[in-house]
Amino acid sequence: MNAFSITRLLKDRGGNFAMMSALLFPITIGVAGIALDVNNAMQKKNDIQATADAAALAAASAMAQKGMPLPDAQTLARDILASQLLDHSADSGMSDADRAALKDEIKKATVVSSSQTVNTGSSKGFQLKLETAYNLQLNPITSLIAGKTVTIRVISTASSNMDTQNGISMYLALDRSGSMSFITDQKNPSVNSCSNYTEDSWPNAAFYYPCYIRKVEALKTAANVLFNSLNKSDPAGTLVRVGAVSYTDQTQQPTPISWGTAAASSYVSALPNRPTGGTDATGAMKIAYDALKSSNSTEASAQKAKGNDSFNRFIVLMTDGEMTGNSSYWDSSLDQQVRTSCAAAKNDGIKIFTVAFMAPTRGKSLLSYCASSSDYYYEPDDMAELVQAFGDIANKAAKSATRLTN
Repeated sequence: MNAFSITRLLKDRGGNFAMMSALLFPITIGVAGIALDVNNAMQKKNDIQATADAAALAAASAMAQKGMPLPDAQTLARDILASQLLDHSADSGMSDADRAALKDEIKKATVVSSSQTVNTGSSKGFQLKLETAYNLQLNPITSLIAGKTVTIRVISTASSNMDTQNGISMYLALDRSGSMSFITDQKNPSVNSCSNYTEDSWPNAAFYYPCYIRKVEALKTAANVLFNSLNKSDPAGTLVRVGAVSYTDQTQQPTPISWGTAAASSYVSALPNRPTGGTDATGAMKIAYDALKSSNSTEASAQKAKGNDSFNRFIVLMTDGEMTGNSSYWDSSLDQQVRTSCAAAKNDGIKIFTVAFMAPTRGKSLLSYCASSSDYYYEPDDMAELVQAFGDIANKAAKSATRLTN
């Protein structure tokens, strides 16, 4: 090739885009892979932190309320941490032997220290510190730079006093409208035939196999995580009171607020697996607000009878839609009524958690407004995120009963 030809080649821009694309493609893929791993690591850290908080809270509460010895509280914290991490993230195809081995590995990677202190007035206080580490597998591209795994470390510290208890009074207001019959993205391997309902096929089933978990079934699973976490934070059964009400375009008969989670758990478990109807949360919000408002002395009296110096009031409002009433169209009047109820509850000092589960824009807007803060608002797009949201709600509520610092 002569000098003239080389000069023409260097000046020719015709193939530069393809050449540069070929050169940059591996770099682009590598950056994308690293970004994905960073996002996964942050999400995993948040999950582990929430689980560690729940374990520390439960162990600290057990020491204060049940007089559990320090070594037993340490064991309890490790057991709760390992069990919940397995329940939330373990491969569903994992064998029992592999699960047992992973559980032992988590326990060995967890250090729990605890101590007893004497507070003002000679009251007994307990402090428990939990530290754990988790090795997250990286994708092959990131592994070339950072190794095969990255270690995620979290620390949670909880303290509790024997003579100071803060109760929890919580009311669940749950959507059981027709759209809660629609499927999630989670397959249901426990059944071989089913009716898979979707927005396009409702009220007829579009497919029969593979089977997918419906939204209402995902809600039941998530609610059980909340109930179990609350139970663990209240081993003596003297702190937590829960009620529940469900709604379509009509308000269903509620289960009144009572000690523990058993009644509310039974109520949620009994929700129909193929719910029908429109969406109107006005009645459910009224029931929840009336039960918890400060002018109603019922909760204050019940909590005081158990020796609780104070108590925190919570509403958990969940929907997967927008306020339509008995129709298929958004009703601005109903939407405003719910907003008014939320504002009244928040002004009265009630904390509101809201969960917009696979909800449309107007549903998200409503629940974002109703939440006490951005930290109390959740927007899960799949079953896993819904379960995580309800677990996080339980942890935040439990922190009000036992002091937690991270």
